[in-house]
Order: sequence, then structure tokens, then C-alpha cells
Amino acid sequence: MSNWASSKSKKVLAALLKTGWELKRTSGSHKILSKEELDDFVFAFHDNEEIGPKMLSRIAKHTGLKPEDI
Repeated sequence: MSNWASSKSKKVLAALLKTGWELKRTSGSHKILSKEELDDFVFAFHDNEEIGPKMLSRIAKHTGLKPEDI
């Protein structure tokens, strides 16, 4: 069973920004995030879109996000 619960994308984006990621640029629903010493991450979700546990796990793998961050 996953440690992740579904969450709205604007809440996930806010958590990423709070954990040190910075918004590099935006193009529609695609947001390019950057963090020192890590590769850029493309966050491609609309604000009110629900992100499921499996996708949250994938995001965490690339960004270091933890369930308690959200």
C-alpha cells in the first residue's frame, strides 16, 4: 500500500516550492521547476487536477517530496 493520498496539484506545487524548488518558467499548465544541484523538473498539471498516489510517488522520486510535506 502507498504512503501517498490523492491531492490537488496546486497543493503539491505549493509543497514543492516550500521544500526549496523554484519556478523557473511557465507555459500554460507546464511549470519548469529548478533546484540547486538537481535536474529541472516539469510539473505539468492544471491547478485543480487531482494527482493520485502512483503519480505522487513518481514526482517524489524525482523531487525528494515526502508525504508529510503536503
